[in-house]
Amino acid sequence: MQDLVIPGRGPDRSLVPCTLFRKSVMPETRTIERHRQETLLKTGALQHAIFNSANFSCIATDAKGVIQIFNVGAEHMLGYAAADVLNQITPADISDPQEVIARAAALSVELSTPILPGFEALVFKASRGIEDIYELTYIRKDGSRLPAVVSVTALRDAADAIIGYLLIGTDNTARKQVEAERAQLDQALQDRNAELETAKSLAEKANLAKSDFLSSMSHELRTPLNAILGFTQLLESGTPPPTPAQQRNLEQILKAGWYLLELINEILDLALIESGKATLSHEPVSLAEVMLECRAMVDPQAQKRGIAMTYPHFEFPYFVSADRTRVKQVLINLLFNAIKYNKPEGTVTVEYIPSPPDSIRINIRDTGRGLAPEQLAQLFQPFNRLGKEVGAEEGTGIGLVVTKRLVELMGGTIGADSAVGAGSVFWFELSLTTAPVLAMQEVAHAALSLPRVSDGAPRRTVLYVEDNPANLELVEQLIARRPDLRLLSAADGNLGIEFARVYQPAAILMDINLPGISGLEAMKILRADPTTAHIPIIALSANAVPHDIEKALQAGFFDYLTKPIKVPQFMDTLDMALKVPGPAVNKEPA
Repeated sequence: MQDLVIPGRGPDRSLVPCTLFRKSVMPETRTIERHRQETLLKTGALQHAIFNSANFSCIATDAKGVIQIFNVGAEHMLGYAAADVLNQITPADISDPQEVIARAAALSVELSTPILPGFEALVFKASRGIEDIYELTYIRKDGSRLPAVVSVTALRDAADAIIGYLLIGTDNTARKQVEAERAQLDQALQDRNAELETAKSLAEKANLAKSDFLSSMSHELRTPLNAILGFTQLLESGTPPPTPAQQRNLEQILKAGWYLLELINEILDLALIESGKATLSHEPVSLAEVMLECRAMVDPQAQKRGIAMTYPHFEFPYFVSADRTRVKQVLINLLFNAIKYNKPEGTVTVEYIPSPPDSIRINIRDTGRGLAPEQLAQLFQPFNRLGKEVGAEEGTGIGLVVTKRLVELMGGTIGADSAVGAGSVFWFELSLTTAPVLAMQEVAHAALSLPRVSDGAPRRTVLYVEDNPANLELVEQLIARRPDLRLLSAADGNLGIEFARVYQPAAILMDINLPGISGLEAMKILRADPTTAHIPIIALSANAVPHDIEKALQAGFFDYLTKPIKVPQFMDTLDMALKVPGPAVNKEPA
């Protein structure tokens, strides 16, 4: 039972509690009432915590947007006291005006309805029942800016009419800072990539210009050298033979000329390698065969100097994955150096050592003076002859650099060991591979074994398309030594095409750099004509760039000879071309 208490008045007319009667209260009712009171207390505590939290701003407005509630978090974040803003301003008045204008314009387009910049732009979606969370910059009381993420909710009464809006904001400074740093990093990365692309483009243009220059330089230097060396060889082998004094002079001219050609070749080779234009094939290369070919070229030089050469006997057919021509170039360069810088009556020993798991090392050991540690450290530097500049031996200081680059391009390594007075060992390693199919080699050997043209064969016409008089005269004198041949010449590509069609020569010598159309274009025209397609065409050019040579051979030339002409090589190539089946009788030139 519980007394029912109502207010009453005492003698002094003040209100006093009066007990009228007692009523009975069920235990269940008391429990429900206690739970309701506890819930109200908790809700009040939560509301108090929210309103006084410093972690987010809580701004409530009336239906017109005038601020009615401005919590502790809003005061802390924006620098205003509640008294500064209540019943005075809207949230739009403390927001970045440009952002408010931009938001109004964007919403007008998105929702296809005009929206005015101001408080309406901040709550328009919420007023239509659309969830709205957006980024906004508040302007603090001190004028500083606060990036915030704002969530907007429309407040409604029991009749679902809007009575105000609640804007809850959180500080977005850290996120904006991360985004700014990321944008700055992305921009820096883009700038760096742009710089790299620009540098790459410039490097490619420089390499192209360098290649063009090298091709031009090679041609311009080889053209006069062709005349010097070609006519000197003619004088040396002419009738009557030169006197001893003349022979010595001719030998000096040839020695200087071939050395100059070697220098041009080495500079060109190095430049092509450095610019990435050098072309190498990777194929199985027999070390025994390459060694045998190099031996035939190197032994005569060793014999002249009294150097004893010792080569290995390969008990097993080792094949390396490399470019055959470049392997020969590496071996010959190292062998020539071992001979050149050896002591009189010295020795050169070539050894091979398997280098597990899948490589082989070639050692070239000499008995020369050897190198000091500081000289070893300077090996493989361009134009550095390690103090040999004043010696009797000729050299450019380029050969070892080219050798090193070539070995590395073939996936190998190269080095040297030496000591003063004990000689030197230069070595290189290449990867081993399996033996190739030998069918193509057998075909090549069969072609090389074809019989040479006999002196009694009918005279056959050779057409030479050349605009340089000195080059033309040299070939004329070479062909004049062959009673089985006669020479027909044309000064440009168009005339050469007409002569080939009319006279049907047995072979054509074609310069590449011709007035009018180039030798390459002339060759393509002749190949496309059924009346001249069978005629072998030999390129004879001062352009010695490997890429250009490969391109010309792929286009259809029978062979490609570079100037200066080496007479034996020229004659052998011409003989091979003359073996190609052609017309039985050439038409006599007018």
